[in-house]
Amino acid sequence: MALAGMTGFARSEGSLSGRTWIWETRSVNGRSLDVRARVPSGFDALEALVRDAAQKRFKRGSLQATLTVARITGDDTTVRVDIAAVERLLAAGSPFIGAGRVAPARWDGLLQVRGVVTIEEAGASDDEALRAAIVADLDIAFDRLAAARAQEGATLAALLGGLLDRMAVLVAEAEALAQDVPSTLARKLRERVESLSDVVIDPTRLAQEAALLASKADVREELDRLRAHVTEAHALLLGADAVGRRLDFLCQELSREANTVCSKSADLALTRIGIDLKTAIDQFKEQSANVE
Repeated sequence: MALAGMTGFARSEGSLSGRTWIWETRSVNGRSLDVRARVPSGFDALEALVRDAAQKRFKRGSLQATLTVARITGDDTTVRVDIAAVERLLAAGSPFIGAGRVAPARWDGLLQVRGVVTIEEAGASDDEALRAAIVADLDIAFDRLAAARAQEGATLAALLGGLLDRMAVLVAEAEALAQDVPSTLARKLRERVESLSDVVIDPTRLAQEAALLASKADVREELDRLRAHVTEAHALLLGADAVGRRLDFLCQELSREANTVCSKSADLALTRIGIDLKTAIDQFKEQSANVE
C-alpha cells in the first residue's frame, strides 16, 4: 500500500423495495484505530460488521460510520390508521378536556402516537436481502474513504519528501562547517591567550585545552545520526506498510539530535543551521501526524 493519510469523508447510498439508505463514513487523526458506528434501531447487528470492515482496511485513525434508513411511500405502499386506537385515545382524554385541564387533541398529534399509523409495503424484500444490500454499500463507502485517505497520503508524501530533502541539505552544510570547528576553536584560544599580558602558558597545556574544547563542540556524531534518520524516513515514505508510528519515533530522534547540535555548537553559522533543522523537523512532525 502507498502512503495514506488519516482524514477523509465518503458516502454511498442505495434502495431496495421501499427503503433507501445512506452510509456516511469519515475519519480524522488518531494514535490507534477507533471505530464508531451509528445505526438506526433494528440494525444494531451491523455495528460489528462496521468494525470488521474498518479493521480490514485501516490501521490508524478515528473513524465513524453513520447509517440512515428511510421508507419510500409510493403506489405500492399502504398506509393504515388504527381508528379504534384513535377512538380510545379520544375517550381517555374526554374527562380532562371537559374539565379544561388539557386542550382537545389534534389529528396530527394523534397520528404521531406509536402504533396508530402502520405502513405496509407490497413486495417488500426480506430482512436478509435488505441487510446484504446495506452491507454491500458499507463496503463501497469504506473503499471510497480509503481512496480519499490515499489521495491525502500522496499529498503528504510529496510534502514530507520535500522536508526531508531540506534536512539533508542542512545536514550537509552543517558537516562542512563542523570540519573547521577544531581549528577555529584552537585559533580563538590562541588569540585570547596572546591578548593576555605577562601570562605564559605551556604550549602542551594550550593544546590540551584546545582539544577539550573541540571535543565538547564536536557534533559530527549527531550529524551522522541525523543523516541516517533522514535516510530511514525517506525509505519509510516509499514503503508498503502503515508507517505513521515509526515516523512519530523518528521525529523524536531527529528532534533530539538537532537539539544537541544547537547546544554543542560553538559557531554562530552552525547554530543557525541547527535552528533551521529544528524548524524543518517541527514541520515534518506536524505533517507526519496525519500519516496512517
